[in-house]
Amino acid sequence: MKKIVLFFLFATLITSCKPKQKVVGTKVDNKTERIIKGNWAVSSVTYPGQDYIKVTSFDIADSKCFVGSKWKFVTNNNKGTLLLNNASCISFSSPITFYFNKDGNFVMKILNGTKSKKVTEGYILNSANVSENSFQLIDKIDVGGKIIDVVYQFNRD
Repeated sequence: MKKIVLFFLFATLITSCKPKQKVVGTKVDNKTERIIKGNWAVSSVTYPGQDYIKVTSFDIADSKCFVGSKWKFVTNNNKGTLLLNNASCISFSSPITFYFNKDGNFVMKILNGTKSKKVTEGYILNSANVSENSFQLIDKIDVGGKIIDVVYQFNRD
């Protein structure tokens, strides 16, 4: 029993975030970009062990803070905005650039006041179930040597 209590105590203290990655400007999938054009909201963020593990998404805030966040994707110039507006979390707003690469992955840079050319690191996420009204972005993160999927569910706003 003591080991179980210690495990849960340790697990709640674990935090994880994915480091930024070098991103290369090779946009390819214009069809998927056209589908996601417009305004979206994150309806849920799920991952295994979410009751015990804290994930910091995009080096900004706890993943739970992204529920309700507003995203705008402008596909003719691959720009957009990200707005965190959860009352129990920090407020955050930033322009972004994005594209879908040849592997169907979503590549995003958070600009936060910096010109896109000067931002060389960003985030590469898998995309899934892309439709006119919803899609998912899946981030793979390392938690204690085990890779887990953090799933961001987007719905048209």
